[in-house]
Amino acid sequence: MDLSDRFYLVTGAAGGIGAGIAEALIEVGGTVALADLDLDATQMTAHRIDPGGRRTSAVRCDVGSDSSVGEAVATTVARFGRLDGVVNNAGVIEMNEARHATSAAWARELDINVTGVFRMCRAALEHLTASDQAAIVNVASNCGKVGFPNMAGYNASKAAVINLTRSLATEWAPLGINVNAVCPGAVDTPMLAGVADWLADHQGGDPEDILAGMALPQIGRKIAPIEVGRVVAFLLSPDATIIRGQALNIDAGETPY
Repeated sequence: MDLSDRFYLVTGAAGGIGAGIAEALIEVGGTVALADLDLDATQMTAHRIDPGGRRTSAVRCDVGSDSSVGEAVATTVARFGRLDGVVNNAGVIEMNEARHATSAAWARELDINVTGVFRMCRAALEHLTASDQAAIVNVASNCGKVGFPNMAGYNASKAAVINLTRSLATEWAPLGINVNAVCPGAVDTPMLAGVADWLADHQGGDPEDILAGMALPQIGRKIAPIEVGRVVAFLLSPDATIIRGQALNIDAGETPY
């Protein structure tokens, strides 16, 4: 797989899965704009994966704002001259029992996790249609298929991302844009560690033990962010042209459908 001379924008790229996706794209020759609310952290990540700075750019982006998303896309296109693909990875989680969840927390998860994806897709559309091999990959979650306890808003938002992906894939295929989603599970990230901390605080136990217990049985460990990134890189590539509107499980066999 060779993504040389291809230019991508990845949201939520300061760390975690987003950083792993950016690193995987660099690994196969791509050039990447790393977009995140925390610009300092994003710049540090860009330097780590591309010390020479030839194939990365750090961009501040708040996916909760139409204007910020538009500016991030415009900055990326001005820097690279084109845009061949977008990865919508930015997201938040508000752990709580459904009966105690606030409307504000619910609205925030839907706004960032779902509407944020739509904002970026819509802002990037005109630039993607100018590419000869345009693709979008939305980072959903196996939570959008299974529905884990204490995260009703997150589950619902990721299920919405899956169906938004199907909708855009159908609508934008005539425009030459391939749209897919990935559904990771138990990726070794600060977000997953935060889930373990919440469970320890509310249900007892040691957070490190809880986190260790999240290892996936079939592989005996958690997933590394770059492993998610390599699947995403494939879906962005011309090799994935016949995979369309799908929500691929990348959770080491935990979700059977």
